[in-house]
Amino acid sequence: MTSNAHDPADAAKTARFALRAKEIAAVKARILAEETALHAEAYAFTVEQTERLRDASTKEREIPLRAMAAEIGAATRESDRTLQTRLFEAHRAVTLFPTTFDALREGRISPRHLAVIVDKGAGLEGPQARAAYERDVLAYAETTTAPRTRTYAEQVAEKYDPKTIQERHDTAALTRRVWVEDLRDGMAMLGAIGPATEIHGIHDRLTRQARAIRDADRAARRAVDPPAEGPVTACSAPAAAATGDDAPGSPGAPNSSRGDIGIDERSIDQIRTDVLMDMLLTAAPTIDPTGATVEGGLGAIRAQVQLTVPASTLAGTTSGGAQLDGVCAVDPETAKVLTGHAPGFDRVFLDPITGAVLAVDRRHTTAAQKRYLLARDVHCRFPGCRRPARECDWDHRKDHAHGGRTDIDNVGAFCKRHHTLKHATPWTVTQRPGGTLHFIAPSGLRHVEKPPPRVMFSPDPPHPPRRSPQPVTPPF
Repeated sequence: MTSNAHDPADAAKTARFALRAKEIAAVKARILAEETALHAEAYAFTVEQTERLRDASTKEREIPLRAMAAEIGAATRESDRTLQTRLFEAHRAVTLFPTTFDALREGRISPRHLAVIVDKGAGLEGPQARAAYERDVLAYAETTTAPRTRTYAEQVAEKYDPKTIQERHDTAALTRRVWVEDLRDGMAMLGAIGPATEIHGIHDRLTRQARAIRDADRAARRAVDPPAEGPVTACSAPAAAATGDDAPGSPGAPNSSRGDIGIDERSIDQIRTDVLMDMLLTAAPTIDPTGATVEGGLGAIRAQVQLTVPASTLAGTTSGGAQLDGVCAVDPETAKVLTGHAPGFDRVFLDPITGAVLAVDRRHTTAAQKRYLLARDVHCRFPGCRRPARECDWDHRKDHAHGGRTDIDNVGAFCKRHHTLKHATPWTVTQRPGGTLHFIAPSGLRHVEKPPPRVMFSPDPPHPPRRSPQPVTPPF
C-alpha cells in the first residue's frame, strides 16, 4: 500500500460512507419493524376471529388466517402461503421477544438478528427462561453479525432448555420434508430436511460412488495409454499435473479421447448429482408398505411432468419457449428428448399476435376440456399462486349447483387451498371470455388476473457467412 492509502481526507470520506450505511441500515430496520408489527396485529385479529368459531371444525377454524393472508398477499402481490407463515412469525417475535423487537425498531439490530434470536429461543418453555435467554443473546447480537449471533444463541438456548437433545431431536424430526425451488436457465434445486446422520450418509455415499466412477474412468484410460517408463522430465510435467483436480474427468480438462474409450469430463459434484437423480428416478425403495394397493409397488411409480414446447423449437427453427409445468424454462435439447419419449401429447393453437390459447385439437370428452384448461391456465389462478394446474381442482366460477355451466368459460384451475378458501369466505370471482378473472376480496379490494402470457418465438436468423479477415495496414 502507498502512503496515499492513509490520507486523512480519504479516511474521512470512507468514514462518512460507513456512517451513512449505518444510518440507512437503521432506517431499514425501523421500516421492517413497522411491517412486523402490522403482521403481528393482523395475526392477533385472526386469533380473535378464530375464537368466535369454537364450535366449528378444524378446517373452518383455519379460514380466518388463510383469508387474512390471502387479502394481504393479493394486495402486495405476494404468495398467501408465504404471508401466512410471516404473520405467525411476526406475532411470535412481538409477543415472545418484545425486547428484541424493540431493539429492531430502534435500529440496534437487523431483521436477521431478530430472526435468529426468535428461531433459536422460541422452543424455550416459560417466560423466565425466554427472558434470560433474550437478555443474554441480545446483548451479544448488538455487537456482532447475525451468523455469529446464531452460534452463540444455540449455546445459550441449550443452557436454558429443560428438554434433552433427544427430546428436541424427536420433535425436530417431525419437520422433515422435501421441496423444489426453480432456478434460472432450465435448472431447479431439490432440497431435503432430515436426520443429520442420514443426510450426511447420503452425501457420503454419493461422494464415494462418484469417486468410484471417476477412478474407473482413470483406470480405463491408463490401460489404453499407459504412462511412459523412465525419469520424469520437465516436458512431462503437464502430464503429471493432469492427475490432479484438472485431470480429464473434471471441468476444464481437455477432451483428448484415446482410441475408442470415452473420457468422463464431469466433476465430482456433477457425477454425484447424476447418480442421485438416477437412483431417485429409477430405483425401487427397499421399504415398500403399499403391498397390493399399488400395482407393481413403489418401484413401478414413475415421475410425471407436463412440458409445453413450441413446434418450431422441435423443428429447430427457434431455440426457446419450452416450459415445465409453466414454472421454469427447459433447454431445447432436453425438450426434444422428453418429447421423443412422451407417452402422448396434445397440440395447442395460439393466437399469432397475442399468444393466447385458442384451442386444442381434441374436443370430444371432459378430458379434452381439461387439456385445454391445462394449456390456458398453466397454474392455479388465485392471485400469486403457482401450484401447477395438473395438481389443481377444476373450479366452476359460477357454482354448478347454481346453474353454472361446465365449459371453458366457466371452469378453471384452483388449487385445493384456494378452492376451499373461495367457498369458505366471501371471495367472488367473475370469468371473462379468454380466461381473465376478476376477483373481489371480502375487504372489497379488486384484483384482475389474466391467463399466463405466452411468448411467441420467431425463427432464429441464419448465421451470416464468414468473411475472410481484411488485411490490416500497419500504422507505420
